[in-house]
Amino acid sequence: MQDDSKACFAIIRHNVRTYESGGVVAVIKGRTTAENILSQQEKGQGSEDRHAGWRYFLEKTDLKPGMDPVEATNLRQTRLEVRESEAQESLDPGLYPSRPH
Repeated sequence: MQDDSKACFAIIRHNVRTYESGGVVAVIKGRTTAENILSQQEKGQGSEDRHAGWRYFLEKTDLKPGMDPVEATNLRQTRLEVRESEAQESLDPGLYPSRPH
């Protein structure tokens, strides 16, 4: 079991009503620290924002702690798209041309 005090976590903002991603808010080292920052983020959230469906969650990541949230969001999105594309190819390889080796 990996020590979560040394692992990195991304705080992700998303909308539970529209499924829209608000991206990475921060990348934090250590689960306890990340949970504390997540809790502060939720406490500071306005009631209108929360009523509109915006929530936060933690995601274990290999992104670097303290990195720029926009850069982290772009990198995370690119990785998700690649993973989704690979999953689609594995489900129905006949729909996709063969990759050269």
